[in-house]
Formats: sequence, structure tokens, C-alpha cells
Amino acid sequence: MSLATVLSVAPGSPAAESGVVPGDELVSIGGRPLRDVIEFRVLSDEADVELELRRGGLELNVEIAKAHGEPLGLEVSSPVFDEVRTCDNHCEFCFIYQLPPGMRRSLHLKDDDYRLSFLYGNFTTLTRFTEADLERVLVEGLSPLYVSIHATDPERRVEMLRNRRGAMSLRWLRALLDHGVEVHGQIVVCPGLNDGDVLDETLCGVLDEYPELADVAVVPLGVSRFNKEPRMRPHSVAEAERVCDVVDRWQEVFLSTLGHRMVFAADEYYLLAGRPFPDGATYGDFSMHEDGIGMARAFEAELDGTSEVGIGIQSGFFHSVDGAPADGYRAPRTEPTPAPTPVALGPRRRSLEPEPEPEPAVGPEVEPEARVAVLTGPYGARILTPLIEDLLRREGRGGPDDAGVRVVEVENRFFGGNVGVAGLMVGEDLTRVLEGQPVGDRYLLPDVCLSRGVFLDGTRPEDLPRPVEVVPTDGVALRRVLLEGVNRG
Repeated sequence: MSLATVLSVAPGSPAAESGVVPGDELVSIGGRPLRDVIEFRVLSDEADVELELRRGGLELNVEIAKAHGEPLGLEVSSPVFDEVRTCDNHCEFCFIYQLPPGMRRSLHLKDDDYRLSFLYGNFTTLTRFTEADLERVLVEGLSPLYVSIHATDPERRVEMLRNRRGAMSLRWLRALLDHGVEVHGQIVVCPGLNDGDVLDETLCGVLDEYPELADVAVVPLGVSRFNKEPRMRPHSVAEAERVCDVVDRWQEVFLSTLGHRMVFAADEYYLLAGRPFPDGATYGDFSMHEDGIGMARAFEAELDGTSEVGIGIQSGFFHSVDGAPADGYRAPRTEPTPAPTPVALGPRRRSLEPEPEPEPAVGPEVEPEARVAVLTGPYGARILTPLIEDLLRREGRGGPDDAGVRVVEVENRFFGGNVGVAGLMVGEDLTRVLEGQPVGDRYLLPDVCLSRGVFLDGTRPEDLPRPVEVVPTDGVALRRVLLEGVNRG
């Protein structure tokens, strides 16, 4: 078991007052070794705790006087101090198997750890779950959890997970629900494998066996150009239409039987099927927003001013567990910077030609109009284009051409396949697109494609051939930037 390293200490916190410094390794609390940051929080929740630290190879004990429940004020290097419970399934649709070669090692970690499900909303199949895990979930109140269902038929689930334990592992889902644990489910639909009649049977199984589930997200598989599984392919239009029909029908069944709709299809299905998105009220509190459920309607409400705050943006369960680092897709999108707003990243030019001399002014100087370009993926472009047009007309700015606003679609050639979400845009594709765009325009980049200021391909915004302004990925932020920046030089 490795030791957690202290990354930061909050000024004025009990840990800081007691002399804990970044770089210290955490050996134990009150004499008890720690398996993960959850145990760290439970043990450090007491008043007057004793830390055993390792500093520069030497071990020392630090006694910290604090109130019961008061956080120590530490952030540690990892959420799990023993080994992360890796996934031993071999799902054909697993996107990790479809990553390009040469990506950073952390992106290839395939976990199936219920602790990361609680901390970060990662989905677990429960194939490695045990009675000891169930006891810990119940004793420590580790709720909510996120479970991949895919199929309720045991043989079909074994086929999908390519793991014989898949046949029986959903018994743990039944046990979790029996003890009042909140669980959110997910079904990744693979054409010809668990769609059509099988999807019907799965939702019937959910109603029959797991009606206490909070909700179930039905999402399409992602297929990159590196896919090596011959059965895995994108949905056809007809298949997407059938998924929408099945989900719509079962929503009515769940609503009449349980009092809520339970199952929701990802926005991508409605785009593929060419159908309008369901009404925003359908999605309730948008609890599956980060799984691609209701994102378009949430963004619409944010952009048109119906909502003044981001809808469904989950801050991350690590905020309720003192010390846990912000990892994965819940990591900070950008690094803190003292740069003024708007943040202009990267060189203004990448041309070897000398800067042209400015034209002599004739008459009063007039500030040129600044054109605004919103960078997004193919799916985002289909959603944003009509929403931005409506916003500008309602605000009296005319159409996009009049206001100098355009949406720039960034095709994802890095991953290829059917990958079209903004969150998977990378520097390589952005560079290709931006090199063909005018110099001097304002380019808005959604922060969802960054993790701590880095794209998935390892590049950074400052490497791009045009300066970009990184903005939060929600309609409230985009509305503010567009209305403040349109026609501003």
C-alpha cells in the first residue's frame, strides 16, 4: 500500500497551524493505516487527531487540536492509497481499448472501484464487489453510487462484459437498494447486441427487479477509428429512432407505475434520429446531466436566461470528502492564473511575415467590430447554432452575421469514428481548424475539453495558432460572454 502525499495545506487550517507541509506523506491517523481518502475523512473527523507523517525519510507524529467535524485542511495526492480496484471485464464497447497509442498512462487506467463511484461518479459493474464492500458502503454511508447495468438478462450481461461474474453481480445492486443506498444506473446500447427487443427486456427487468433505482441513463457506445471489435459500430438512424421509441414508451410505464420517468435517452439519440429533444421539465433535476442526458435543454434554459445558474453541473462528490483530489473529468478545467479577463492564451500570430504597418487614420478613429467564434464539436454545433441565433435576435442584435458571431465546428479526426462531443476536442484538431480561421477574431473554447489546462492529446491552449478564451461550458457563461463581447472591439 502506497502512502498519500500532501499536495496542499489550506492557510490557517488546523493542519497548517500544526506544521503539516506539502510533501509530507500520510502514514496513519490515530495509529490506523489508511486505505483511501474516505477513511482519511472518517478518522480525521474526530476532535484532536494524531497524524503519523513521513518527511524526508523520517517519521514524526503531529497532534492536531480541532473541533469535531472540522476539516484538517489538506488535499492529498490520490483518492485511493491502496491499489485501485481495476476492471477485469473485457467489454467490446470499452472506450479505453479504443484510445490512440501514446496517450498518457493515466488515461488507460480502467477502474471498477465502488469508492471512485462514490467520490467521482464513475460507473462500476459490481463484478468485483464483495460482502466486505457492501458492509463498508452501509456503515460509512457511501451513497450515491453509479452502476453499469447494460442488460438484466444474465447470459446477455456475461456476453457484454465478457466476464462470467457478470451473470450474478447485479445481486449486489439488489442488496444496495434493499439497504436504501441511492443508485444511478447506466445502459450502454450496442447495435445488434442489447438494443431493440433486448433493451425492452432490460427495462422490463429494471421495473421488475430494481424499481428503487434513482434513474437509468441509456447512452450510445462511442466508436473511435482505433476500434478493433468488428461487432461494434455506430447506430443507424433507424436504430436511434427505435431507442427513442423504446425509452419514450417505458417512461410512460415508469411514470404510471412508480410516479417518475426513471429512464432517459442521451441527447445524442435525438440528434441521430433527427427528433426534437424532450421538454426540459421531463428531466427533473437533471441528475444524469454528465452522462449526456438533458444537456441540450439545460443549455437552452441557461442561454436564454430562464436559469441564471448552471443546471445539472455536478460539483463532484469529493467536495463532501475533505482531502480528496479533483480527478478525472471532475478535475479543474484550467489552472489558476492571474491573467486579466478575458484570458487570451497563445500567440497572436504564427506567421513568419512581418506585422503590417497600420493604415493611417482618416477622420475619427472607429473601434473595429470584433467577430466572435464559438468552437465546439459536431454535436455541439447542431445544438448551439439555432440557440445562438435565437438569443441574438431576442436581444436585438440581428442575426449571427449582423452581430459578428459564428459557430466553428471542429471535426474530431484525432479519435475519429462517431466521436463528436465537445469534451473530446483536442489540440491537434483545433490547430487544424484554427489555421484556416481569420487572425484577430475572438475564439471561445469550452473548458470541458481541458483537464488542469491540458487537452487529452497532451497539448495546451497556448500551443494553438490563434488565441482562445477559455469559458465555462454552460449557457450562463456563454450568454454573458456573447452579450458583453458582441460588437466590442
